[in-house]
Amino acid sequence: MTFVSIREVAPRDGLQNEDPVPTEAKVALIDALSRTGVRRIEAVSFVHPKAIPQMADADEVWATAWHNPGVRYSALIPNGRGAQRAIAAGFAEIEVVVSASDTHNRRNLNRSTEESLDDIAGLIPLVHESGATLEVIVATSFGCPFEGDIDPDRVAAIVARVRADGADRIAFGDTTGMATPRRVRDLLSSVRPDLLHFHDTRGTGLANILTALDLGVTEFDASAGGLGGCPYAPGASGNVATEEVVHMLHDMGIDTGIDLDRLIEAAELAEKVVGRRLTSGVLRAGPRTRLV
Repeated sequence: MTFVSIREVAPRDGLQNEDPVPTEAKVALIDALSRTGVRRIEAVSFVHPKAIPQMADADEVWATAWHNPGVRYSALIPNGRGAQRAIAAGFAEIEVVVSASDTHNRRNLNRSTEESLDDIAGLIPLVHESGATLEVIVATSFGCPFEGDIDPDRVAAIVARVRADGADRIAFGDTTGMATPRRVRDLLSSVRPDLLHFHDTRGTGLANILTALDLGVTEFDASAGGLGGCPYAPGASGNVATEEVVHMLHDMGIDTGIDLDRLIEAAELAEKVVGRRLTSGVLRAGPRTRLV
């Protein structure tokens, strides 16, 4: 393995659990990340402002941000109305979430998992007719804070359903950081995603990525500074930090296309944007090549 693709999710997933930040600060963060060499950025979410007020200015953010032609930008949607907004904004890559846990799905989307799957089946032709692709993110794939362990067969059944309905890509989300290398190996031996999204809630994020790499996965989400969390999942602290993932991969001789120094600068900006100290070790100490 010589290359790993990272999707930077700080502008959307990273900010949705923070106090709302000004539009211009969100734009500045997207622009800084667009200059790091990262090839994919999850930019905004088109959700109802009452549900996630942090994303209320999604249209303005996207209209104002610099669109680097070398970067693939994506948007998260909850339903058909969100899909229409994302399509109107010109997004070619759209994401939708369904939870493997029925309880979490009801808390997050106010409907059952089966009802969400039916909604997604209707979204797929709408998205495809616009020329865009739809990625289905299966949240709580490695465990649920309300239901506990999730049977890998449950995740596999969801994947089989959405693939049969025409979804273009599948991602697994570790919504509250319950994954461990053993759980990653157990799930991926049953069903394989296109991309993995790990949280570092319990300090296993990098170990989980290493396990997934050994199993052949080469696409991961990560968030500058370790920003992130789920408003509808207690204890869902930050995503795995992008600069920590890049630092580890580069030392292993695996390319990401990302300039680590610029990435650390973007993480420093993320820290300023949210107004609190972030937990990323590489953000605090710098890369191993930086001497005191």
